[in-house]
Amino acid sequence: MAVASPLSPRQTVAALLTLTAVTGLVDAVSYLRLGHVFVANMTGNVVFLGFSVDPTSGLSTLASVIAIAGFLVGALAGGRLAHALAASGAGRWLAIAFTVEAAVLALVAVLTGTGVLPFTGDGSYATIATLAAALGLQNATVRHLGAPDLTTTVLTLTLTGLAADSALAGGPGAKPHRRIGSVVAMLVGAAVGAGILQWSATAALAVAAGLVAVVAAAFVSKRRADGRILLSKVDTVGVRSPCRARWRRHGRSAAR
Repeated sequence: MAVASPLSPRQTVAALLTLTAVTGLVDAVSYLRLGHVFVANMTGNVVFLGFSVDPTSGLSTLASVIAIAGFLVGALAGGRLAHALAASGAGRWLAIAFTVEAAVLALVAVLTGTGVLPFTGDGSYATIATLAAALGLQNATVRHLGAPDLTTTVLTLTLTGLAADSALAGGPGAKPHRRIGSVVAMLVGAAVGAGILQWSATAALAVAAGLVAVVAAAFVSKRRADGRILLSKVDTVGVRSPCRARWRRHGRSAAR
């Protein structure tokens, strides 16, 4: 089920590139502070599961399993949300989905900042699961937007398409900018995340939450703007709203 974004093509690309940067940022936190595990890149976790057979690898089988499980729960929630709300309007569905993701990331930032959720020890598994669920929700939501070259979490196919579809390979070579932008966005997000980690992992998560909140706000704003346009059109054709009708009846009664 692919749904057209209510934003303009340029705004949609900007939103997806922002989410791609968030992926790099959050994975920097998880890999560098949560024991070499990814919360967005599930391919990496599947490989880590295999690597963990070597007892000297230093990789946690349980951490990878929890990350994958959390991601699947988030993706399941994202799919349910899409099927339940997309039919009533893409703007509403996307606004809710990304608001929930931003709220979850912000909650984890608060809980890690106050020491409720740790970055080390057995308690870190809850942190891993919650972050993975947030990114699973993001991935499922973006998947329904039908932008295969802007998945926000996986770059393998993006890089493959960039090379295989290039003019050098005999392909169309048309508009590679989105794919290049996706690679750059994740690289920058990861670098920024690693940089902020020198100061605070909680701050890095707060930045990620803020970026997702900006994306959510864009969809909320678009939905409200569309609502105002619809009301304007209704007034133009002479259909009165119930509230306006009540006010006019009240005015006539007062005049009598």
